[in-house]
Amino acid sequence: MKNSFSVLERKTTRDAASPPIARVGNQDPIYVEQIKAMRAKFEYRIDMLKVKVIAVTSAVAGEGKTTSCAQLAIHLAMGGRKKVLLIDADMRKSDLARGLNLPTLPGLSEFLSGTVAMKDIVRNSFLPGLYVVPAGSRVVEPANLITGGKFRAFLGEVRSHFDVILLDTPPILPVADTLGLRDQVDGFLFLFRVGLTPHPMMRQAVEEVGEEKIIGVVLNGVLPQREKYYQRYYGKYYRKASQEDPTA
Repeated sequence: MKNSFSVLERKTTRDAASPPIARVGNQDPIYVEQIKAMRAKFEYRIDMLKVKVIAVTSAVAGEGKTTSCAQLAIHLAMGGRKKVLLIDADMRKSDLARGLNLPTLPGLSEFLSGTVAMKDIVRNSFLPGLYVVPAGSRVVEPANLITGGKFRAFLGEVRSHFDVILLDTPPILPVADTLGLRDQVDGFLFLFRVGLTPHPMMRQAVEEVGEEKIIGVVLNGVLPQREKYYQRYYGKYYRKASQEDPTA
């Protein structure tokens, strides 16, 4: 695959002004810069390809998909050039709304089941330009909803209102839900956690989606010894900036 976006192992911190998922790594300047670089590469890629609906996925659970998807959406909105819709399409195990301090109900599953209208599930977030659709109640067979006509019509409708639409989807190998999106989204962004997922499993997931549908791969959880390189060449810059300007 030609496009790879690397993200370092992050440190956590607390900041009462933003929701939990937005606070991940926000006092680690190296991690923050890597997220910004991922956002810049992703934005360039989708602009070049003229696409806007992207499913974020992984081969298996635990690769950092939801956090990376949310961080990408947040930084795209912070850039001020994109109106972003973040959809939690994992109706088996939804974490996104809680991580953003948003109500979990009603959500996508209620809309697809016909109990609420679209206007009832698209929520404002803590950040201007970022809107969120929670997954809603857990569903036993969400693949049937994802492949149905109502979800297709939903994606068609939101395309006309947003510049970027990111779907946080279930991992590829354990369940079939995400594969039902292949002909509905413009592309996939893959998360691969270094040291967790065996390469053959990653390759199998890529083959099931189709390599031509993948716009990039995020390498998550780079081993700590790699930080020595960044500290050697960039550490003084970050320390000096922090001393001169507390907001740097």
